[in-house]
Amino acid sequence: MHPNDLPAQSVTLQTPITVAEGDGIGPEIMQATLRILDAAGARLAIQTVEIGERSYLSGVKTGMPEQAWASLRETRVFLKAPITTPRGGGYKSLNVTTRKALGLYANVRPCVAYAPFVPTRHPAMDVVVVRENEEDLYAGIEHRQTHDVVQCLKLITRPGCERIVRYAFEYARRHGRKKVTCMIKDNIMKLTDGLFRQVFDEVGAQYSDLERDTMIIDIGAAMLADQPELFDVIVTPNLYGDILSDITAQIAGSVGMAGSANIGDQCAMFEAIHGSAPDIAGKDVANPSGLLHGAILMLLHIGQNEVAERIHNAWLSTIERGIHTRDIHDPETSHKLVGTRSFADEVIRRLGHKPEALQPVHYAKASAVPQQAPTRLTPTAARAHKQLVGVDLFLHWRGADIDTLATRLKGAQHGTGLALEVITNRGVRVWPNGFPETFCVDHWRCRFIGDQPAATAPAELQRRVVDAGLDVVKTENLYHFDGEPGFSAVHG
Repeated sequence: MHPNDLPAQSVTLQTPITVAEGDGIGPEIMQATLRILDAAGARLAIQTVEIGERSYLSGVKTGMPEQAWASLRETRVFLKAPITTPRGGGYKSLNVTTRKALGLYANVRPCVAYAPFVPTRHPAMDVVVVRENEEDLYAGIEHRQTHDVVQCLKLITRPGCERIVRYAFEYARRHGRKKVTCMIKDNIMKLTDGLFRQVFDEVGAQYSDLERDTMIIDIGAAMLADQPELFDVIVTPNLYGDILSDITAQIAGSVGMAGSANIGDQCAMFEAIHGSAPDIAGKDVANPSGLLHGAILMLLHIGQNEVAERIHNAWLSTIERGIHTRDIHDPETSHKLVGTRSFADEVIRRLGHKPEALQPVHYAKASAVPQQAPTRLTPTAARAHKQLVGVDLFLHWRGADIDTLATRLKGAQHGTGLALEVITNRGVRVWPNGFPETFCVDHWRCRFIGDQPAATAPAELQRRVVDAGLDVVKTENLYHFDGEPGFSAVHG
């Protein structure tokens, strides 16, 4: 059934939403999902848009035509099936573009085990990953700087950290959760991940009714994969959250069953977490459960809680009866193998039923907008005193004698108020007192420090270094904030 073929309902009760069928298995699972929503009485005014592969190939580099953006800005609610991004350069991730353009800063991914009806080694698992959606390495700011070196900038902001951390604590409180765990790598990335941890501690102190703890991402991910029942709500920066949420979905039973909410102050997007799976497109074998769970999150967001409860309980009833699609079918636990359309029929048949073995959900009396984003931010503290103390110059240089490089740099520094302190390669000290065993490439960080240098000193130094025949590919001014270094120390 096409979205525009849905029966007309009372206009005054309908909520406008934008729907995109996507690519690959997208149209099949979207049609199955919309049939279930319609049968359950969802009150929706659907605007259908075309996005994804065909839009990319027609010349829309974001995969999202202007008419689709116009619909989203009007409805502010987006139910999206998976899309395919063509291979090759020049194509931007539609998901990343949409999240950033609409301010969808909170990615919420609940992952629950449905043992014994869906095989899993972790039957008690019930974890929600709250992932920051706009910053971190996913800002997508990358440069090729030398023949051998490319870089990707990791951007973490205090307002961005506070919004996502506060959202995680508010989510935990609203949904009766007990604990929020922060996962970061602040033992290495002391400034970026260190800021995330600092904000987590500051905001968490305002939620005395909730437990909180912090884990380094590597051991945290290992423990999550081994003992997910130890976790409740996890909040984490963008890249870690992307990885962790797929881990949690898979060990719960199947990535194909997990839905996702992307929440902002003004707009929201709901989807499955899996891809478009073009290899099985058109074969009526795809599991629509991930998108259906995204749609359930959407219904809760727009206040149609009773419909969300009816659908979710019908889905649980279907699962516990062993009616399974191919991805979760197991001869020992399944009783009937069904395709995409038949699975939707089975869920529709059980609308109004509740599961007998699995725990039924109760949404009807929940708050009208349980996914609403918090807008309250801590007032900005008094600005720190910012003092210029030096500059890092990054050079593209293919020489081998580092002493020669240092001599040329020292010759350029005279009269600038800055003095060469250290040269590093890939973050490791190579001058002075470097080790000959250190492997080097053609990208060198040259740190200059001064005693109260003039504001123009970094630019003057760069000009002189370039005049000396060296290729400066990047500069970073070095500052103290209230006397504390605002830059990382040198390793080695």
